[in-house]
Amino acid sequence: MERYIVVGLGNPGQKYSSHRHNVGFMAMNTLAQRHDLTFARRQGKSLVAEFSLGDARVILVKPQTFMNSSGEAVAELVRFFSLPLECLLIVFDDLDLPIGVLRARSGGGSGGQKGMKSIITHLHNYDIPRVRVGIDRPPDKVDAAAYVLNSFSVEQTRVIDKTLARVADAVETFVREGIDPLMDKFNS
Repeated sequence: MERYIVVGLGNPGQKYSSHRHNVGFMAMNTLAQRHDLTFARRQGKSLVAEFSLGDARVILVKPQTFMNSSGEAVAELVRFFSLPLECLLIVFDDLDLPIGVLRARSGGGSGGQKGMKSIITHLHNYDIPRVRVGIDRPPDKVDAAAYVLNSFSVEQTRVIDKTLARVADAVETFVREGIDPLMDKFNS
């Protein structure tokens, strides 16, 4: 049975749960609900939940390090499971995409996202599949760091709720079919 690790990036703790920067955690929660799971188990520096999808075993991960240290938790899991990087998928927020837009890539730089930068650094590799979730640019004169650590507006929440269902579909496509079909179907 092939194993996949899907990591949603965010900051641990209730006070961060609805922040824009926690879209990755929100996506993991959506997948957990879809498959009737809870994040009740700790594996190293992460909370994990597991399910089977076809012939694959999928481990959903919410690192319990803060965003900028996500690579510590992810590298620990990749080593523990001896996971090839093509079976790892990272889901995170992106300021440079309009709210609700998804972009999947098979690798590349961090795009300024510090959690992804930490993962690239700890895994010593840029070829890490990822799904970026658009959260929009902050309004003029609003600091980007402050913007990502605030909650979505009511209107944005409606968009993000629909987007999270698409992210769950994208993750399942990745597990069933791979990164190329994921990019073909969701990079619109």
